[in-house]
Amino acid sequence: MQLQLISFVLIILHCMDYTGCQQHSSSRHRQHKQISGVRSGCQQGGCLTCSDYNGCLSCKPRFFMHLERIGMKQIGVCMTSCPAGFYDTRSPERNTCTKCRSECDSCFNRNFCTRCRPGFYLHLGKCLESCPDGLVHSDTQRECVQRCPAECESCVNSETCTQCRPGLYQLSGRCHHVCPEDYEPNDQLMECTPQVHCEVGEWSEWSPCSRSGRTCGFKRGQETRTRQVLQYPSPFGQPCPEISEIKECLVKRRKCPGGRRKNERRERRNRNNRKDKENQEGRREKKRERERERERHSGEREDSDNRNKTEHRHRRGHDTEPVSPEDSLVQ
Repeated sequence: MQLQLISFVLIILHCMDYTGCQQHSSSRHRQHKQISGVRSGCQQGGCLTCSDYNGCLSCKPRFFMHLERIGMKQIGVCMTSCPAGFYDTRSPERNTCTKCRSECDSCFNRNFCTRCRPGFYLHLGKCLESCPDGLVHSDTQRECVQRCPAECESCVNSETCTQCRPGLYQLSGRCHHVCPEDYEPNDQLMECTPQVHCEVGEWSEWSPCSRSGRTCGFKRGQETRTRQVLQYPSPFGQPCPEISEIKECLVKRRKCPGGRRKNERRERRNRNNRKDKENQEGRREKKRERERERERHSGEREDSDNRNKTEHRHRRGHDTEPVSPEDSLVQ
């Protein structure tokens, strides 16, 4: 039993080396039935036939047979596409995943790599340890690239920069200290961007002649017209011209509607103001009169007090006069 299983695995490996597949295809189909444990209707979706020990033995159409090594054992897996490091090989009998060359990380076929392993650099489908003359290796891309100009931080070739050194501005794959004419520096993108100039529309019609917002009651006034900004300029673009104009105008003087009523309201307002002033003056005069009256009464009261004080002193003086010796003898 084990000998039959080992021979079957060897046949599969033999087919993956591109030889003997057609010779053993018919015999392999016969051995499927002879080996115990081989069955159809496997649980894995892509398997056509499988084994409990070896996994998938054959795949359904459009699936690729891939051998995964687990220790000393290889398990067959049916996949819709081959994993990294393998490329797909199609044949009428079998679709298989074949390992890329040792220096390739991924490949299109055995002789054409699409990405190299670390330490190798891709050039024309080959993974090289050193790049040809005129090229330098890129560790990030793992490729041989053109030597960049001095002002480039990175480039796709010797004439096209993808990133400039600090302080320089990129334009069409070249790096500039000063942007060319009709371009301006963009410090955020570090690129030379086209200048945008201001654009304005057509002038409007002249407005009616007016003065202080009125269109009547004057002889000299002003007319105005405007235009809209269609495109505002970039920081270094041409600024916008004037978008409004004013000119003097002459009209035949005409009275404004409701002028007599305005005059009457003005006269009534003046009369009211005069009356208010007169009333205020009368109130002030009355106030002054009251103050003078209070001052007069206050003065009269003070005079009366002074007289009373004087009479009191005189009376007190008579009551305390000394008695002479003669008057005492007479008594």
